[in-house]
Amino acid sequence: MNNTEITVGEYLLLRLKEIGVDDLFGVPGDFVMGFFNQVIKSEVKYVGTCNELNAAYAADGYARIKGIGAFATTFGVGELSAINGVAGSFAERVPVVVITGSPSTINFRNRPLLHHTLGDYQIPLKMFEKITVAATQLNNGDSAPAEIDRILLACIQHQQPVYISIPADVVLMKCKRPDPFQFPTHPISDAASLAEALNEAVKMLENSKTPIIIGDVELIRYKLQNDFSALLDKTGFPYVTMMLGKTILSEHHPQFIGLFEGDRSREYVSERVESADCILKLGALMTDFNTGGFTSNLDESKMISANIGFVKVKHHYFENVHLHDFIIGLTERLSHRDVGTLNIQCAANTCVHRYSNPYQMEAEKALTIKRFFDRMSHFIPNSSIVVAETGVSLFSAAEMLMPDGATFIGQTFYGSIGYTVGATLGAGIAATDRPVILFVGDGAFQVTCQDLSTMIRNKLKAIVFLLNNDGYTIERVICDHPYNDIQPWHYHKLVEVYGGGIAFDVRTEGELEVALIKAEKAEELVFIEIHTDRMDCPESLKSAGKSMAKINKLN
Repeated sequence: MNNTEITVGEYLLLRLKEIGVDDLFGVPGDFVMGFFNQVIKSEVKYVGTCNELNAAYAADGYARIKGIGAFATTFGVGELSAINGVAGSFAERVPVVVITGSPSTINFRNRPLLHHTLGDYQIPLKMFEKITVAATQLNNGDSAPAEIDRILLACIQHQQPVYISIPADVVLMKCKRPDPFQFPTHPISDAASLAEALNEAVKMLENSKTPIIIGDVELIRYKLQNDFSALLDKTGFPYVTMMLGKTILSEHHPQFIGLFEGDRSREYVSERVESADCILKLGALMTDFNTGGFTSNLDESKMISANIGFVKVKHHYFENVHLHDFIIGLTERLSHRDVGTLNIQCAANTCVHRYSNPYQMEAEKALTIKRFFDRMSHFIPNSSIVVAETGVSLFSAAEMLMPDGATFIGQTFYGSIGYTVGATLGAGIAATDRPVILFVGDGAFQVTCQDLSTMIRNKLKAIVFLLNNDGYTIERVICDHPYNDIQPWHYHKLVEVYGGGIAFDVRTEGELEVALIKAEKAEELVFIEIHTDRMDCPESLKSAGKSMAKINKLN
């Protein structure tokens, strides 16, 4: 081979490494093995998972920490097992590169009834086109480099998943070595629209007496935290986050007043937001969980909303105005406000969060969800990655005040149960120097539990809290029938089955304390099974259940 040429597989791996993918999750299969043979010779580390769905979840969790993630599977049976995980990344705007090892190009032309295929070899590509921002099949070595670059650029630019099908013969075809990758620049706003949007917004904000900022998920996905922080410093305005945007900045920020989730918010937070005479909403997605079941009472006549690509001031739309430019413009033009005039009750100094009271252990007392999360609010160390599964775990952990430097991960929009086991693996691989803590319910854990073994295999020191409340409590608060029951397991014994880690079975506050003391000193994965009553859950989850029951006419 000419030293100016490499294989298509090598080209893709070099590009992945260049854009920040140091680890590739996946499951082997014959069509992808040629690509995997090149992975193990490359600088990208292969991390095998127990199934393809967890590979997708792991790439998603990895991307939320590193900025981009990737996984690879075999054609048909492998990629379609992963498709639900990709759909979640698409819904929540997480940049994941999906790589499928597919049959050789001659098979695409002749369409033999080959194993793992569907007769029509294009069906998987067509399916992934619906849940990715860009999708392709590589056809030869000449066109592959430009096509790979196009797809990866779209992933970074749009912060959503992309799909690359690489046939077994194309993996080894020759192509040119890559030039430096051309990362996307910030899109340029329409100057006139930006100026007009800023004029209207600045006038509203400068004339307001009780402004509030709502910061949400697009600030995280597009890495605008520093710009957001600069805006807060300049103005002095108080701010809240929604569930999707939790831990945009440290929750100990002096201007952070708490989590806003409509009627489910703490009283001071909902009153302060809904009584504001000007609301600046940045990067927010008004999903049902974000808005407390669509109960947020926000007056559009007092609203400035900015998202990627557009701004809305009251009822005026401004297209081609980008969030980054709008925040920078506001920071340059707004005046600083005296904190004493803005009614700021800093979350870190008040009890605006559910779990912020002092904790005194009562050794013989049976654990409840509230008491458990009261204790957790004093246990989680700074700079932790906290992962919370949909259900009791998500609604409870979201209401905790996170420690300084923490990152919160929850699939708050798509809400696929079982997501967090793979996501914890991915987040732990992405940041081996940070504490990783998972809160997961027993029902969700049964869906994807196998990759607890992959955490052990990769020597992750995660702490896993399994909340055993005997079934699907999130479903029970919607409609309580026997289909929410599951077979009870002795969950804490799985670490022995999986060959590593230490485990505890906890029913009382005293037993929890013993487990936590040992967990803090552990140099391996710790698994703590927590037993609570089956209907023990936060009021916010009960409220969400009522909303979902109403939507689905189950009342």
